[in-house]
Amino acid sequence: MEINQEKVLHHIQQAKKGNQISFNYLLDTFWGTVYAFQLKKTKNDNDAEDITIQTFSKAFDRIETFDESYQFKTWLITISKNVYIDSLRKKKSTIYTQTTEEQEKEVYAVVDDAPSPEDKIITEQNLAKLLKDIKKLKPKYQDVINLRYFQELSYKEISEQIGEPINNVKVKLLRAKKLLAEIIKKS
Repeated sequence: MEINQEKVLHHIQQAKKGNQISFNYLLDTFWGTVYAFQLKKTKNDNDAEDITIQTFSKAFDRIETFDESYQFKTWLITISKNVYIDSLRKKKSTIYTQTTEEQEKEVYAVVDDAPSPEDKIITEQNLAKLLKDIKKLKPKYQDVINLRYFQELSYKEISEQIGEPINNVKVKLLRAKKLLAEIIKKS
């Protein structure tokens, strides 16, 4: 798939301003690249997915530091390599990073009020079918969907409940909604 660099640059600039749709675009555009890179390294689907989630979490947390004279993909892969190295150091199957109080405050500043196309598809489904489709997701994605949309917990509450940083929760939720929307479209 050929990536339109002008479009990427536009979305990076918008993401720097906190535009949620641009975060979604960047996640959708580069998820496969980062995931494939990590799958080669880890040879494990779950670890590759966890590292990819954490990569986007760190990238979105620091997007304002991205220098637009470089390739965004290269920047993401560099972050991903560092996350992978950190995970090896910790020698744990689940990856967890501490976020500073300042970073958490920045996360709250990201606007999350506009429903995404995935949100619209999800809400248009009848509940019984939706629950059946949710069961097709991996358990970690089922959990964040359930906590956010059925238990109506905030990002902070979800973060505390699953013991992961808020940025990881946001990226997992983005990914879960995208996967769920694809399942709904196919069925």
